[in-house]
Amino acid sequence: MGLSLEEYKDLVDLTPFPRPEPFRSMEEKTEACETLLKFLLRERGMIAAFSATYERKRSLVRGYMNERLSLPIPQDILDIQDRLFWTESIERGIVDVSKFSEIKYGISLWEGDITRLNADGIVNAANSRMLGCFLPEHRCIDNAIHSFAGMQLRRDCARIMAQQGVPEEAGDAKITRAYNLPSKYVLHTVGPMIGREPTREQRGELRSCYISCLNLAAEMNLRSIAFCCVGTGVFNFPHAAAAEIAVGAAVNWKLHHAESDLRILFNTFLEEDTEIYENILKFI
Repeated sequence: MGLSLEEYKDLVDLTPFPRPEPFRSMEEKTEACETLLKFLLRERGMIAAFSATYERKRSLVRGYMNERLSLPIPQDILDIQDRLFWTESIERGIVDVSKFSEIKYGISLWEGDITRLNADGIVNAANSRMLGCFLPEHRCIDNAIHSFAGMQLRRDCARIMAQQGVPEEAGDAKITRAYNLPSKYVLHTVGPMIGREPTREQRGELRSCYISCLNLAAEMNLRSIAFCCVGTGVFNFPHAAAAEIAVGAAVNWKLHHAESDLRILFNTFLEEDTEIYENILKFI
């Protein structure tokens, strides 16, 4: 059994992260990117060569961050990273979840990039190590969330997992700050790894992912939570079945917590998933 919030809340800071002053010019962004690249290369025993374009340097920063272990980070480096990453969050465009129309039971649907949402909490489809994706620039949600949040996210997850001492079980969830994302928190949950077809137990584990996140959101007094399509990527849960479980879990949770005003957003990235959720949500 994994740690409860009560057992790890003192290991990491769970107060909302203060927003840094964004950069105002490309020159400032370039200087910050080069400073981060120098730091990351120095950790690897390498020397930076700055003949590359800004886009290439920024890509290298992301890739080296993805591979980086949870090592100490100088505060001046974090300050530079935070200003650059928060600037990029603003440039990507922050999406206000309060503008989404409610379908029923406080549930909404939106297709787009979850890292742009200003929900109080966004849900990350993590793996059992709970440390993020180590593959450079991999196109999974775990990689994107860690890459845009900043190096502190892996540090916080590592602290929690070191205290827990065992991998995270499918269906459980943990919460951390979101750092330089527009959201306040990231809720990390591990879906079941599917072979050919999900078993009854695996369906229950996926349902538990949603219930665990909703319970954690309520415990933290969050006002809104955005769910990705947990388990449907490399974990191979069938998309339609996963959506049915997700909506069913959310509606059931709402019916058993009638006093809660928690807004629930299902966030899709693929048009295929959007159509699946639209068809299911018609009948709630």
